[in-house]
Amino acid sequence: MAEYKIEVTTGSMSYAGTWDHIFITVFGSDGQSDRTELDNFGLDFTTGATGTYTVKTSLPLGKLLLVKLEKDPFCILSEDEWYFCKVVVTTPEGVAVLFPCYRWISRGELVELRGGRAMKPFEDDHPLLTKHRRTELTNKKRLYGWKTLSEGVCHISSFNAVSELPAEVRISAVRASEINDTQKITGLELKIKGLIGSAEKWESIEDMKKIFWFEKTEMSEYVEKHWKEDEFYGYQFLNGVNPNVIKRCSKLPSNFPVTGEMVKPFLEEGTTLQREIKKGNIFIYDQKKMDGITARVYNDQRLRLTPGLCLFYSNPEKKLMPIAIQLHQRPSEANPIFLPSDLETDWLLAKMFIKNVDILDHESVHHLMNTHFLGEICAVATFRSFAEIHPLYKLLFPNFRYTLPMNIGGLKSLFGPNGPLSKGSLGYDGTIELMRRSLPETTYSSLCLPENIVARGLESIPNFHYRDDGLKLWNIITSFVSPVVEYYYPSDSDVCKDTELQEWISEIFTHYCLGNKDSGFPASFQTVQELVKFITMVIFTVTVQHAGVNNGQFDFCSYVPNAPILLHTPPPTTKGQSTMETILDTLPNVGETAIFVAMVRLLSEKYSDAVPLGTYPEERFDEPVVKQMMKEFQAELSYLGETIMERNSHLDPPYTYLHPANIENSITI
Repeated sequence: MAEYKIEVTTGSMSYAGTWDHIFITVFGSDGQSDRTELDNFGLDFTTGATGTYTVKTSLPLGKLLLVKLEKDPFCILSEDEWYFCKVVVTTPEGVAVLFPCYRWISRGELVELRGGRAMKPFEDDHPLLTKHRRTELTNKKRLYGWKTLSEGVCHISSFNAVSELPAEVRISAVRASEINDTQKITGLELKIKGLIGSAEKWESIEDMKKIFWFEKTEMSEYVEKHWKEDEFYGYQFLNGVNPNVIKRCSKLPSNFPVTGEMVKPFLEEGTTLQREIKKGNIFIYDQKKMDGITARVYNDQRLRLTPGLCLFYSNPEKKLMPIAIQLHQRPSEANPIFLPSDLETDWLLAKMFIKNVDILDHESVHHLMNTHFLGEICAVATFRSFAEIHPLYKLLFPNFRYTLPMNIGGLKSLFGPNGPLSKGSLGYDGTIELMRRSLPETTYSSLCLPENIVARGLESIPNFHYRDDGLKLWNIITSFVSPVVEYYYPSDSDVCKDTELQEWISEIFTHYCLGNKDSGFPASFQTVQELVKFITMVIFTVTVQHAGVNNGQFDFCSYVPNAPILLHTPPPTTKGQSTMETILDTLPNVGETAIFVAMVRLLSEKYSDAVPLGTYPEERFDEPVVKQMMKEFQAELSYLGETIMERNSHLDPPYTYLHPANIENSITI
């Protein structure tokens, strides 16, 4: 007679426990146990509890391979789901084997779990394991599929509604409740104030500060106070929500005829524009990819986009200052170059029109396409291609925790034809067209921050906190990913013969960059170092990069004049004709402002079940060496957090978005 100790852990979230009967069967290389009910005196499987049970077999089972758990109904009146974390089986010889689950189990459901060391497909050494792996992947491919959002745009998952999602990627009841509460409270406050649905024009810029009574942050108040200032305008292109657009200007574009005399008053005394260009102190924002996109129709009139250019100067005080703006790509008398010395409202309008196309580019490309959609594609490829025992499934699953439900829900509520993003100047069709144009320009190199910074010539521009914190985080993630990958892939040949891995990268190549070889995305892996770099990029994108473009949205965008997603009037074609009344006519009306502000509040909200970067509350790895690597990863992140806090104590304003404690381990909103 052999006895196996069974420890079953139930989740600690609300309603995780169950009153249903739970049965287990243990499979080993030499046989299997009888189907045994897990039942002790008193209540079993209560929320947060770990129950200990015994399974007896007539003979030892050999090497443990699988466990099968079945959830039978205790009561037929209502569904009673169970959040099952893990089972640990200890053999008669004292060897403990982890079988992770971490998902909701429905009444009548059966789950089979692999345990022990993470295994690649060519390492399976028993027919039962090979069969289990094959069956699991067949079922996953049937469950997780692809669909086209629009021709020429990266693909998305085939799910049409959050309710269709399988249990392992379902959003927690706590998160769903808190999101719902945020929407209700926001809507109620805006409704009480009479803002929702109002078509009235704002009477003054100052009135826009009164949208929320209590939803203010130190940074949002800083924005309200400084939004007109050129110094803060330049700061935002480095440390605002869209820090991935400006480049060092080595030569002025021929369609941007800025002369030295125009900008001489805004440069250091005694220098010239050409001299500052050679010194690397001139930078440019160029929204040429938006040229020719048709804006949406508003009140029977076609809105106007300004695919403009803005020239910046990094001055001796280490401040990035805008010094010239042209609102359209082709120079003409009706397309003047605006300067800081122009009429105050002319210059302010020019800056607002540049910020309009910038926020549209930010939301549709740098936020939605390059973090949310890329994360979704990597998640679906992971679920389709890797068995749950695969080391890369275990490594990456925490980084895709809520990605699918957030994207599916957000696609309809925020980006859908009636969502806030579609009510911006671009509209739904224009947003799709912008993504279609941007996808060929989005290269693998551009998503790898060290290469991105070098390509844009921003290695030495001062006060670029996004770059400084981001590069440190890239290196810390690499220092974690590298030993984990090398532990499971000791040689390049291990990479080449991993069929699940090669299928994974092939799916990402096919469905994100649509098979475009010019993108630089790998279609296969040949070496360990190639794999390390790509895994680093994926984790960085869905954690650090998403935090950089998402977490400051309320701070920078809740005061709509600073980040207007919609502008009503055509851009100025002459100088000296504008007034503050012009600016108020140009900005969104009261009801539109309320819609946009409610959106950024929802996207920037902090939720109680957030899991910070590098935190792994779910025990998926059974190997002590990998668990130690996780601890070292967490220690490095903690040290960086202390460094950032020290740096921020001397900054006004502080840059907090890439503090590790403020970065979630996956895209969850």
